[in-house]
Amino acid sequence: MQARSALFDLYGDYLRPRGGRAPVAALVRLLSPLGIAPPAVRTAVSRMVRQGWLHPLRLSTGPGYLLTPKAARRLDEAASRIYRTGKISWDGRFDLIVLEPPASRRDRLRLAANLSFLGYGALDERTWVAPRPGEDVDGLLSESGIRYERFSANHAMGGPGAMGMVRRAWDLGEIGSAYENFVAEQRDALGRITSRSSDEEAYAARFRLVHAWRTFLFRDPQLPPALLPERWAGTSAASFFDRHAARLRPAADRYVDLCLDKKGAQP
Repeated sequence: MQARSALFDLYGDYLRPRGGRAPVAALVRLLSPLGIAPPAVRTAVSRMVRQGWLHPLRLSTGPGYLLTPKAARRLDEAASRIYRTGKISWDGRFDLIVLEPPASRRDRLRLAANLSFLGYGALDERTWVAPRPGEDVDGLLSESGIRYERFSANHAMGGPGAMGMVRRAWDLGEIGSAYENFVAEQRDALGRITSRSSDEEAYAARFRLVHAWRTFLFRDPQLPPALLPERWAGTSAASFFDRHAARLRPAADRYVDLCLDKKGAQP
């Protein structure tokens, strides 16, 4: 688990509801159960400040970091998809983007990751499609200096229809297998966390659960039921995630509150 990715998880799942700020000493302590060393935390924090995700500030307990508005918007969008708080509907139309790809491979990969996170799949290098308009997609493309056009489209004639479009843009077989592997990999670890486990153990297990689940934000566009295969593996995987995330939440919250306490935040 990379420190920067873990910090996004930490702020999104635990610190955003608590004001989106924390002392650096608390960040170090909260990532320690995940095996992330203090120097890695501080390096990742500095990088996130440079990238505009965090803002340094002085707290009563010492130096700390606050989410920027850009980061808060991104994390709120991620949370709504992680916990599926919004209703997934579809009006039969796709959001279609035709763009001029960046020249460098690094920039192309970064753009692809960002568009995937917003729910878009690639028909080819220039053409991306989603079952609904992605939030902040115009801001993302404009900020990146990408020349693009956006269209609202539905299938009229000449091919296999909307399902064919979906299967060109996303490998649903691979995504379904990934959901099955997620459940298999998490089941044993979560089964070892019982009422006799410490709050720290429950927090670490839940953190790894959410971290693993969060990777699906870059793989699964959360298609509406009308565009999914029957007996979709993502449905049972979501029930598994919800059950264990809720079961471990109280103990995890207690551990986070301890680390944010003035005494508990000492490095």
